[in-house]
Amino acid sequence: MSAVIRKENPELARVIIELKKAAKAHQAPVWRAAAERLSRPRHQVFPLNVGHLERLAEPQETILVPGKLLAEGNLTKALTIGAISYSSEARSKVRAAGGSALSISDLVKSHPDGKGVRLLA
Repeated sequence: MSAVIRKENPELARVIIELKKAAKAHQAPVWRAAAERLSRPRHQVFPLNVGHLERLAEPQETILVPGKLLAEGNLTKALTIGAISYSSEARSKVRAAGGSALSISDLVKSHPDGKGVRLLA
């Protein structure tokens, strides 16, 4: 019997289930770790700013943000980013730097085995 996911946001619950299935099907621990972080209470999930990505990520890297990406700071590196949600300005900054802003579902589809995906939380 599978565990009950108690999230009021049905989209978030769907993403958590999808991540757990991908982790099991492809033996990808990055998807399991992301599902665990998204399953936490809301006050334990911290948003990430674009400026953090500038400091922590390498150019052309694929980043998974299990939460919301906010627009504080600048971004000059072309990154592929998967997140639950984006502020409109953060999405614009990622695209202006030559990167792509994907949903987590799209990121799982493009990297099902989780290879090359870095979790920043």
